[in-house]
Amino acid sequence: MLETAVRDDALTTTPEGFELRIGLPWIRSMPLSGITGLTVEVDGRSLAGGGLMVVLGSRRVPPHALEAERGWWFVQDRLVLAGRGALSAGLHDVAVDFQLMVPYLQARPGSPLVLPFHLEARLELDAAPVPSVSRDVA
Repeated sequence: MLETAVRDDALTTTPEGFELRIGLPWIRSMPLSGITGLTVEVDGRSLAGGGLMVVLGSRRVPPHALEAERGWWFVQDRLVLAGRGALSAGLHDVAVDFQLMVPYLQARPGSPLVLPFHLEARLELDAAPVPSVSRDVA
């Protein structure tokens, strides 16, 4: 699951900076409201303090706002994370951390299972697209 969460073409340039598309590293689709603690680092630099947004269709929301979202992250889809500031051409080290609450599994009675995930990759900015049926989470 983790090996397909960050594809070779996940890092792309945008007019505002860049986007990073990540796949769901779990076996079932999950509600967006179950994502907490989302952080991103690019080349060792944290995108904290408003430097990171989650793109949901035509909307951009801060990571902490996902807890109020009613949408779903489907297994085949990519969650789009947007960062401000241009990246130089070439390779970049990216790391994404988050927790995923699995509402149908319990860690202990009355408490849902929360799984920590750490994704990292060395990605080329604007690499050739990988053939896929994936869509962006909307």
